Amino acid sequence: MMEIDVLPGKLADVRAKDPRYTGLYLVEGDSAGGSAKQGRSRDLHAILPLRGKILNTERARMTRILGNSEVQAMIAAIGAGIGSDSRLDEMRYHRVVIFVDADVDGGHISSLLLTFFYRHMRPLVEAGRLYLARAPLYKMVKGNDVSYVLNDAERDAVLGEWGTSNSLRISRFKGLGEMSADEMAKTVLAPGQEEGEESTMHTS
Repeated sequence: MMEIDVLPGKLADVRAKDPRYTGLYLVEGDSAGGSAKQGRSRDLHAILPLRGKILNTERARMTRILGNSEVQAMIAAIGAGIGSDSRLDEMRYHRVVIFVDADVDGGHISSLLLTFFYRHMRPLVEAGRLYLARAPLYKMVKGNDVSYVLNDAERDAVLGEWGTSNSLRISRFKGLGEMSADEMAKTVLAPGQEEGEESTMHTS
């Protein structure tokens, strides 16, 4: 229905010419986007920061959808067109990854993005090329052991394994913006790790 050829200026693109190994990360917020750009593999990960909640495209008119700046940026970055003219073979990346905060607002944003892709880029969804990244909620440190966990249940499981001591430190990420580039690189952006795999990482 529409082609947008000009790539968004805030896109940090990949260097690799072969799209089979690359992914476009749609990151919530400029702060988190900055950390993701620093922590990424320039060959594998393209980063597109998104500001706030995108338009709810469930019942919006196409003219309004295409007039939304964040939607325009996604269409341009992906490069596959939109609607009935959407073509998987023209995607600039093998996969698209939604990367948002692990809170209520992040859940709302991911729902809006999933709705957009299902309604207007369904071939991408049906081909299994749309992912939802799971960022760690806690960082746990005991001596030289470091563990990133996704939720309270995993935190409690690690506590049961480690036990408690004065050297134990637990920090909670309130949002992606609180994660350093190194922490993103070790967890969600780990090079060589498929986005469908577990995104937590235990290091020692």
